[in-house]
Amino acid sequence: MDIQTPDRLVRLAVDLVNTRTRDPEQLNTPADVRAFLLEHGESDPISLDDQDLEEMRAVRERLRPVFQADAREAARVLNELLGEYAVRPYLSDHDGSPWHLHVAKPEASWAEWLAAQTALGLASFAAGHGFEALGVCAAVDCERVFVNPAERRPRRFCTPTCAGRTRVASYRARQR
Repeated sequence: MDIQTPDRLVRLAVDLVNTRTRDPEQLNTPADVRAFLLEHGESDPISLDDQDLEEMRAVRERLRPVFQADAREAARVLNELLGEYAVRPYLSDHDGSPWHLHVAKPEASWAEWLAAQTALGLASFAAGHGFEALGVCAAVDCERVFVNPAERRPRRFCTPTCAGRTRVASYRARQR
């Protein structure tokens, strides 16, 4: 398992929300969720069923508005998630992992753990960078979310690919 750094928790939140955009759904089976967790530094044992899949998707849908809402509404959503799922932080070295911080109750399901961790990561990020550093891609054919930690460098697109595609489409529209 990777160390639970704030950057890792923010990446976990962004990547989770981006599992459902205009692209095909990426979390179709419990095995997809397991692969997602492994790709994001969690280690076995990871045991999931169809209920876990539905709960993970529900967490994802609760996080999406944080990237779209005004600061007050985004803070309300994060505070609601933290109130529901987070507990007083504690250190753990379970399953032979190095010491790391937990903010979900010890018996939490994977979805409860994910809700607490991602809400904490996004809340910490927003506190340090402002809610304007959270966004949804401005490309008309994209719904991906992103974070922008760079001060004084506003960002409108999730990737340079979306930015370039939008610029080219705008140029071509002006040439007509």
